[in-house]
Amino acid sequence: MLTSMLTMDKGENEGEKGGEGGEGTQQENGRLMLADGVAERGAKSLTSGSGQQVSNGFTTSTPQSPREGPGRGAGSSVPPGGLRTLVVQQTSLERPRETWSKKMDFLLSVIGYAVDLGNVWRFPYICYQNGGGAFLLPYLLMAVFGGVPLFYMELALGQFHRNGCISIWKHICPIFKGIGFAICIIALYVAFYYNTIMAWALYYLLSSFRPTLPWTTCSNSWNTVNCNRYMSTDHNVSWSNSSTSPAEEFYTRQVLQVHLSPGLHQLGSVSWQLALCLLFIFIIVYFSIWKGVKTSGKVVWVTATFPYLVLLVLLVRGATLPGAWRGVVFYLKPDWAKLLSTTVWIDAAAQIFFSLGPGFGVLLAFASYNPFHNNCYKDALITSSVNCLTSFLSGFVIFTVLGYMAEMRNQDVATVAKDAGPSLLFIIYAEAIANMPAATFFSIIFFLMIIMLGLDSTFAGLEGVITAVLDEFPHVLVKRREWFVLALVCVCFLGSLSTLTYGGAFVVKLFEEYATGPAVITVVLLEVVAVSWFYGTNRFCNDIHLMLGFYPGCFWRICWVAICPCFLLFIIISFLAFPPEVRLFNYHFPPWTTALGYCIGVSSFICVPVYMVYYLLTAKGTFKQVQVSPFLYRSSGGTAICALIGVNVYVNEVMVGMQVKHL
Repeated sequence: MLTSMLTMDKGENEGEKGGEGGEGTQQENGRLMLADGVAERGAKSLTSGSGQQVSNGFTTSTPQSPREGPGRGAGSSVPPGGLRTLVVQQTSLERPRETWSKKMDFLLSVIGYAVDLGNVWRFPYICYQNGGGAFLLPYLLMAVFGGVPLFYMELALGQFHRNGCISIWKHICPIFKGIGFAICIIALYVAFYYNTIMAWALYYLLSSFRPTLPWTTCSNSWNTVNCNRYMSTDHNVSWSNSSTSPAEEFYTRQVLQVHLSPGLHQLGSVSWQLALCLLFIFIIVYFSIWKGVKTSGKVVWVTATFPYLVLLVLLVRGATLPGAWRGVVFYLKPDWAKLLSTTVWIDAAAQIFFSLGPGFGVLLAFASYNPFHNNCYKDALITSSVNCLTSFLSGFVIFTVLGYMAEMRNQDVATVAKDAGPSLLFIIYAEAIANMPAATFFSIIFFLMIIMLGLDSTFAGLEGVITAVLDEFPHVLVKRREWFVLALVCVCFLGSLSTLTYGGAFVVKLFEEYATGPAVITVVLLEVVAVSWFYGTNRFCNDIHLMLGFYPGCFWRICWVAICPCFLLFIIISFLAFPPEVRLFNYHFPPWTTALGYCIGVSSFICVPVYMVYYLLTAKGTFKQVQVSPFLYRSSGGTAICALIGVNVYVNEVMVGMQVKHL
């Protein structure tokens, strides 16, 4: 319900408001009260801006209205019949929006989302492959000019508009609403395969509760005649090109059972052991997020902090192993010549983008539960810095152990560190742990760390979808959140069944390469263009000023308008120009899987043009009229009434979807 009240004598109206609350507006949820300059606030308020109660329930500070003269201070008076004020009041019957219990709940949730499994296995591999210490230069440049500005932009958008990735577009540019639907589909694809990796880790964790770890010997039922322990302590071992380590056979033949599937064309049966592990993972996920950020914000105090404790323990242990220095030197030895290669810059851009994770709707969702005046600028700098430093730290943790493995095998570090992805954790690192003293203890804490790193990202990814859908259909789903979350978790579990088959590892690789990468980068490119070029950088910076009290500097403006779109285009073009050769173990993906992968990727992105066509066909008015910004006050009758009564109005509308300009 929207009502309007006109005060004929401004001085009288201000006196009433000053006596009620001392502020020019009242802080009530769901209420919008906008006044044009309150005299009682004095000269200081005219400098910092008059208070406004916006529709998200928080008081903002806006600049002085252009119509207000500098002489209207605390002691000024307005003659009867002078300047009048329009007070717009919105009464909402909706429940107040949930907020974080503590600021640290939000910070830990964002850090837990940004710091995931990719920081542990992908960054160290990419770093040494692209010049070691020299790779840090393009990595930091891409972070400063691409990743962090996108991270900051999404936090600011979510905090200001207080909506998920679907409904937020009615406040920015409705024709781009398909971006929100595409983000939700991509998040579902991620949930289909990402949690399977945690199921593998849980299988390893349960297998670790033994005096002798099962991937240390070749006397198990799943081992073949090619199984050989290849350590310096093992004598009379003849290692050939066909030989396999016990850790590799445990991973491929016992956990994945990939030898029972010839490829993607014949996946085979579902592994009931992995199905039970995944079911347990989803049960944890459900009871962590079913009540909203009030519960997930408490869980992350464990899941986001425990991995750092484990990383420090493993770093200390790895640094004391023989040969650890070889791995560190190999990790950081700079090869400046590689900086002339385009591949290095492509890898740096892709790594920082997927590490910080803009475009998945998570940052929008998390920030939407913040207080309106929370300093999201500082949050963006802190969390992105922690993410980059964690990646760097993980490199030391991984390569001290790889140096130890190279020392024990009498091989080069490059030979040991030839694999990236899950194989680095589940084969190489697992084998290294198995040959340490107190192997059972280190194995338990390591795979617990892997599970918790994955849980944080899963909490965040599903919360992005939940917030988006609940904000889009609040009257239907807000009071049924628990049932909706249960349905979503069930859909994710059923969608993950293909990754639990004997050929499930091939499905995971297919989703990882095609379903998320190019699609989410294209979606983020459209998001940046919509915000910077359609919504407008000036309007966006004004929004940030309302929240934080200061305008973003020229650096951020230039990044949002030009550098970030170029950054994203660079990654997209590189994907198209240099398509990855998809291979897993000894299986080369056939050409038809490339077409299948692109179809999966396009299935999410197609939401954007489809919704644009739908919007243009269903919007009222001529084609030219529907292009008008949704922030313009579209009620011509309301504008005419304001003009007739001579009311001076300066409203920067935030959530209701209108703007009354100076008349």
